[in-house]
Amino acid sequence: MSKLTRFGVSLETNLLAQFDALIEKIGYKSRSEAIRDLIRERLVSEEWKKEDQEVIGILSLVYDHASREVTDLLTRIQHRHLDVVISSTHVHLDEHNCLEVIILRGQNALVTKIADELLSTKSVKHGKLIRTTTGQNIS
Repeated sequence: MSKLTRFGVSLETNLLAQFDALIEKIGYKSRSEAIRDLIRERLVSEEWKKEDQEVIGILSLVYDHASREVTDLLTRIQHRHLDVVISSTHVHLDEHNCLEVIILRGQNALVTKIADELLSTKSVKHGKLIRTTTGQNIS
């Protein structure tokens, strides 16, 4: 078991009340759990500021599969980066629209570049890169 340190925090009463209401709504069992998650979130966002940091990206793309060559183009881009593209899942949303979820692992700068290339592909209607950590540098 890791060593725990207790510390005090001073907050405005109103701010603490809002925080307590939020963590109760989300389902945290204690303030400590919620604060640990907030700290981890900030540490992960700091990881993403380092271009050479190994990171994980979860990229979602919604596109019109009937659009000329979009499916082939998205596949070609992924195949050019087999060392970074870990997995992809294709979902048929309706007669025209598909969802592609792509998991990327590599240096921040490269993951971001690949995601930008895929997001900017013609006929991609919407997409988003969710950034997370490999977990190696966070307790």
